[in-house]
This record gives sequence, C-alpha cells and structure tokens, in this order.
Amino acid sequence: MYIKQEVSNTIIIEKSRFITYLKPIFSLEEYKDYLKEIRKRHYDATHVCSAVICANTKRSSDDGEPAGSAGVPILNVLEKNNLNNTCCLVVRYFGGVKLGVGGLLRAYSSSCIEAINKATIVEDYSYPKYEIILSYDIANKLDNLLLNNTYYLNKEYDEKVKIEFVLKQEEIIDKIIEITKGIKPTQVGNEIIQKVIK
Repeated sequence: MYIKQEVSNTIIIEKSRFITYLKPIFSLEEYKDYLKEIRKRHYDATHVCSAVICANTKRSSDDGEPAGSAGVPILNVLEKNNLNNTCCLVVRYFGGVKLGVGGLLRAYSSSCIEAINKATIVEDYSYPKYEIILSYDIANKLDNLLLNNTYYLNKEYDEKVKIEFVLKQEEIIDKIIEITKGIKPTQVGNEIIQKVIK
C-alpha cells in the first residue's frame, strides 16, 4: 500500500510549527530528490526530519533533533499503517518552547498520523488481461456486460472489433463464451490495477 498523491498537513504544538509532507516514492533517488526540494522550499526551517519505506528498504533521519525522537517515530507510523513506497518529511519551525524527547516523539508521530488521515491510500493488484476479436454484431452484444464488469476496457475497430479488457470477476469469462457462442478470450499478459484502500 502507498499514498496515491502528495499530501501536506500543518499542526502547531507549543508554538512550534510542524509541516508534514507525504509522497509516493518508488526509488531512494526519488526520496533524496524530494528531500532536497523540501529543504530548499523550507531553507529557514529548524529541522527537516524524515522517514521512507521503499522497495522494502527503510530509512529515517532526526536531522539534528535528539537521536530517535523524530525519524524513528515517523517510520513507526508508516510501518503501523502498512505503507510501502511512501516517504514522510516533517519540517519543524521551532517556536521557542523545548518539548523534550517524549514531547518530540508525540509531535512527530501526530504530524505523520494527521497527514495519513488526509491521504488516499492505494494498492496495486495484478489481473489477467484478455483479448477477443469479434464481428461487430457479436461485439455489440457484449457492450453492457463488459462496461459493468471490467477494470480496464479498450476497443479497436477494423474489419472486426478487437477488445482488450481486465475483468473484475473471472466468472464473467463463461458469460462471454456463452454470448459469443463459444469464442474464448485469450490472455495477453497482466495489467496492474490500482485500488483505493482508504
């Protein structure tokens, strides 16, 4: 599971401002580039603490906060939410009140949790992709069935109609064969379908 798109959220704790950025990340290079971008955007921030889980690699940084008080709690929140290919950066503008290690742990955890609550979480699933070539009249008979039962549908019109599709339920294959009087779709690979989890 991962974040569908970038999300940001701001909370204020004891006059310190915590600005959180969540983003889908598919390589550590992407994470490093994003961290540079946020550091540049917030060049005057006291700290830019971060955590990333990408391709089963985990990293965290306290960026000058006491050891284990920022990066690790952010990483723990990502793990508890079963997120992969996601990074969380928390920018802190110090407000003059020291929070102590316990206060920092709570502040960085809360920042990450609030951002996740605003985010759309998705997961990728691999489904068989099918192809069938039919005459126009038979293809028309499949229209409603395919429109209502596919995640992906593409039609190409030539002398015949070539239809590519990904089914929500495999049992629909039997109905297609029945409607087409015995023409069986051919599997032509797999398609990754993104589903919203939250």
